Amino acid sequence: MISELVYTRKGSGEPLVLIHGIGHRRQAWDPIFDRLAETYDVIAVDLAGFGESPAYPVGTKYSSEVACHNLQANFEHWGIKRPHVVGNSLGGAISLELANRGLVSSVTALSPAGFFGRLNLLQAIFHLFVLRLSALFTPMPLLRKVLAVPALRNAMMSSLFAHPERLDEDAIVGDSLALRHARAFERTALANLGYHFTGMVPVPTTIAWGTRDKILPYSQAGTAVERLPHALHVPLPGSGHVPMVDDPDAIIELIHATVDRATGRDHLARPA
Repeated sequence: MISELVYTRKGSGEPLVLIHGIGHRRQAWDPIFDRLAETYDVIAVDLAGFGESPAYPVGTKYSSEVACHNLQANFEHWGIKRPHVVGNSLGGAISLELANRGLVSSVTALSPAGFFGRLNLLQAIFHLFVLRLSALFTPMPLLRKVLAVPALRNAMMSSLFAHPERLDEDAIVGDSLALRHARAFERTALANLGYHFTGMVPVPTTIAWGTRDKILPYSQAGTAVERLPHALHVPLPGSGHVPMVDDPDAIIELIHATVDRATGRDHLARPA
């Protein structure tokens, strides 16, 4: 194991691993975590160098290949085999790569990285580094004052969420601190600059994209359709880059449907 990852685990049933995006943390899944735990053995993980997980050893590359290798080792450590995975942004790309390697049973990818063109890549880098610099250099007292003004709060978080008002102040502060202390941010960004997903996904796969995504715009969904024509492609009307905040009900339903395609269960018969 390259790095033992910090995680939160709850529930029982089919194993379901939740993988956040660059600069984020496992608490990104809080809006849906407890409800998923009513059905699954849910594990929300901090990727190496993010949240509370330690960074990789010096000299280790922060590529999707290394992330998959490390997650596979952590799956074994957690006592799970071929879990279902849900990933957002970079986590979505890693989820697809795990499927390409035969390590998971299904994938729900939310605005996954790896389908951008050159202009989209520059746009993503711009937004992400603005967020990173803001997190690094905004004093916490000032941040809390900004968050107390709804218009300023919404403007500050609009690149990530279509509905920033659905996150409470403590969650936004926690995300900002996680981004400030993300030891692997620059190394992960550099390692994945030229990344494009070109693999296969031989398991039930849903790719869902927020129509108001500003980091990885919805236009990239068309590229995903071209490269993965056998996946289920779903628009998320009115959602931004982190749709589990903007529309948790829709994301939970998509996850249920994807897992049920893998297990053969009729999701329409699932208890409400």
